Amino acid sequence: MEHISGSRSPRRSGGAPNTAGTAPPATATGVPAAGRRDLAVLWGVNFVDGLGSQASGLVFPLLLLDLGHSRGATGAFASAAALAGLVLSPLVALPADRGRRRPLMTGASVSASLAMAGLAVCCLGHPPLWVLLGLALTERLCATAYEAAARGALSRLAGAADLPRAVAGVQAGDQAALVLGPTLGGVLFSLSPLLPFAVDALSYAAAACGVRAIRTPLDDDAPAGRPSRPDAHDAPDTPSGPPVGGAGSGRARTGALRAGVATVVRSPVLRLVLLWSSAAGGAVALLFYNALFVLGPEAGSTATGGVLAASGAAGLAGSLVAARAVRRLGAHRSLTLATWLLLPPCAALSVAHGPWLWTVCFCGLCLVLPVVTTVLGAATVCAVPAELQSRAGAVLGSAGALAAAGAPAGAALLMTWGGPGAPAVVCTAVLALLAVHTQRTARAVLRPLTAAHGDQGTGTDNGPAPAGSTR
Repeated sequence: MEHISGSRSPRRSGGAPNTAGTAPPATATGVPAAGRRDLAVLWGVNFVDGLGSQASGLVFPLLLLDLGHSRGATGAFASAAALAGLVLSPLVALPADRGRRRPLMTGASVSASLAMAGLAVCCLGHPPLWVLLGLALTERLCATAYEAAARGALSRLAGAADLPRAVAGVQAGDQAALVLGPTLGGVLFSLSPLLPFAVDALSYAAAACGVRAIRTPLDDDAPAGRPSRPDAHDAPDTPSGPPVGGAGSGRARTGALRAGVATVVRSPVLRLVLLWSSAAGGAVALLFYNALFVLGPEAGSTATGGVLAASGAAGLAGSLVAARAVRRLGAHRSLTLATWLLLPPCAALSVAHGPWLWTVCFCGLCLVLPVVTTVLGAATVCAVPAELQSRAGAVLGSAGALAAAGAPAGAALLMTWGGPGAPAVVCTAVLALLAVHTQRTARAVLRPLTAAHGDQGTGTDNGPAPAGSTR
């Protein structure tokens, strides 16, 4: 998402023979033919993994309550898992960016599968609380490690022209898992408490097999159209080999971790993503807890679940059309329009009464958000050098997680101070300021990407393609 001035490797001719040891020929969009198949595999892995996690994540608090444990224990576990994930994510990002991406993704999936299998076995008896929390925390940390390592995989499988479609495919899998996972978990839990965790264990095992089935090197150079090494303007050079000496090793690791922060801070586009991750992520989380606190006592858990399920379905529909919208309107127009379209449903939540109005408003928000995610996600992959993908992604992800961490307390405080509609009023004001800032900066910030990738057909501008463009 920042300006990219580095030179791009020349595109191979589509008719060149594919000799042994060379990359397969690129398609018209700059993506190797094998990469399209591997991208579909990655989409499938993402959906299966998310489906299992959503199924087990919903019922784990129910399991603790059924075994006689308190709500306080459940809340303490959620906080501990979130904080541990924030610490672990940057630490895993460093080895992932240094050539250990596939082993980390596979190892994390296998470890999480074993933890979930152990949790399923525990459901046959009445184990101590520390055993349940230990296994669940292990699964959460493994999931965090997998996510941190997987952030750079997309840049190896999608060329610049395919990035909006690739990001939208990931979003579609997430939304489909969000719609189907909780329902699946609830049905399985009603049959037997161990079934949701057994299904999650199988989903992690399937994810590990899927990662192994990806043929494209996940730690090789990124496809043409994105930088494969940081410029002097992007991030400080960090040693790629093992450092020598204890003190030097510690300094080198610290410097390597700081490189992700420096990449975000020095990039105008990544700063825009950071602002969006913090402001919009916190606002959406605040509205989510606002819905739980308002609808839970009034309409019950069934109505609340229906609102969230309908929102997930709207998000899935938005993900399916997001890439086409970005390609038709261009990146900066899509981002600006989507930002303004978030305001009406958010403002309507401040006066919404009853689950039906909440459902309509939340569906409006979730229908538009995938366009924002597609633009910012694709531009992030474009802007970050290949060897800094996981570290920069960890910085952006941590910012969003920190903003969302205060959402439960913030929603409760605002509702106590200003009534049920106060969180929506605050979120509307935040999104309005974000819309003004986005309209002022999006064109200038995203235009360098258009110039840098114009011959790859990114769809970030509606102007005529340069000579020799494949668009």
